Amino acid sequence: MDGEVLHKTLYLSVDPYMRGRMSDRKSYADPVGIGQVMTGEIVTRVEQSKNPKHQVGDVVVARLGWQEYAISDGTGLRRIDPSAAPVSTGLSVLGMVGETAYFGLLDVCKAKEGDTIVVSGAAGAVGSVVGQIAKIKGCRAVGIAGSDEKVKWITEELGFDAGINYKTSEHLVKDLAKHCPDGINGYFDNVGGPITDAVFPLLAQNSHIAICGQISMYNSAEAEMGPRFLWNLIMKRATIRGFLVFDYIDRFPEALKDLTEWVTSGKIKYRENVIEGLENAPKAFIGLFHGDNIGKQLVHVSD
Repeated sequence: MDGEVLHKTLYLSVDPYMRGRMSDRKSYADPVGIGQVMTGEIVTRVEQSKNPKHQVGDVVVARLGWQEYAISDGTGLRRIDPSAAPVSTGLSVLGMVGETAYFGLLDVCKAKEGDTIVVSGAAGAVGSVVGQIAKIKGCRAVGIAGSDEKVKWITEELGFDAGINYKTSEHLVKDLAKHCPDGINGYFDNVGGPITDAVFPLLAQNSHIAICGQISMYNSAEAEMGPRFLWNLIMKRATIRGFLVFDYIDRFPEALKDLTEWVTSGKIKYRENVIEGLENAPKAFIGLFHGDNIGKQLVHVSD
């Protein structure tokens, strides 16, 4: 039909938020029904087009879900330049991942020079970018991750000032205090649970907490009972705020301009864990909850 575009999927993204789309509990988006295409962003090549805005051969990012071919009406497509960076980065550091890190750190955590920023899930897609932007802005970056390999990557390759393996830490609060002697000015939370509990006693005056994800609890059948540390927000006059990257959709070009400059200049490094084959998308997704990935988890569908 006139206006339609036929897409061939090159890469698809798997993300923790998709777990919530598999539940019928009330959320910010409707769940994916049984038999429907799994939601998510993909990088595609335009195979056929009856839309004057999109030409055959264009490479675009689209929210068309887990499928090899898809038809769109041509709206909501973001063209990417394959000569600027690998097209897969449209789903990672030069896409929603980078934008989430950018706005969550700079707008929600309000990071400024001299701040100490703590990031949970620091070796993941978003967390690894958060720490690097923090360093670019003159902050001290402390990452929490789930293996010695991940801690080594964020400190030795990405430039974090310190990293903590929460799985081997005997006392996370004490370990954090050692690396954050002046307190924590900003906390970028990707995981929730006991890791986040350990941050609260160390908050600095007028600190800011950005709640991006709670992956530690996405598979929980019942709500966990944990320490009640909200009194720290009163004592430290701290602010805690949940956010979605789509809150900033009008400012995406601003973020992509800075992110592209930082990536091409080498100020931001990234890593992509690529699984081959559309049939392995569920396996790649489940791997997120076992900590299989370092950096962004992607599925390569076709060349």
